[in-house]
Amino acid sequence: MEGWFIRPSTFLRRLPAAVVLAHDRGMARPPASRLVYSSQSGRICPGCGWPERDCKCSTSLASETVPARIVAKLRLEKKGRGGKSVTVVDGLPRNAAFLSALGGELKRACGTGGTVLETGVELQGDLRERVREVLAKKGYVVKG
Repeated sequence: MEGWFIRPSTFLRRLPAAVVLAHDRGMARPPASRLVYSSQSGRICPGCGWPERDCKCSTSLASETVPARIVAKLRLEKKGRGGKSVTVVDGLPRNAAFLSALGGELKRACGTGGTVLETGVELQGDLRERVREVLAKKGYVVKG
């Protein structure tokens, strides 16, 4: 019976170094898991880890007030987008209702798609001139 037993240290010595290192890395990593739902508190926010009713990320986004004088920074981005150009309106107040309303208005005015970011709006294509006109009509200061 003793001939059939191989000690782990002996076995690992016979393997190439790359296999041993890969084996050790895989064993040392804890399983990736996170709490999604708790019977005590309900759904858990993936951003902050708090229960959804006490979420800290959504309240911080909607809590900032909209100032009287808004300065919007306008720029064109191409990097990391497969050669496609995107017009970015940045530097806007961090207010979710304000940003979604402005994003919808800009998308309708330009006739294009886009998305609302944390502090701005992205529009598909090079639409800097049209966006500059729309923002100027609304009374915003536009830089860039």
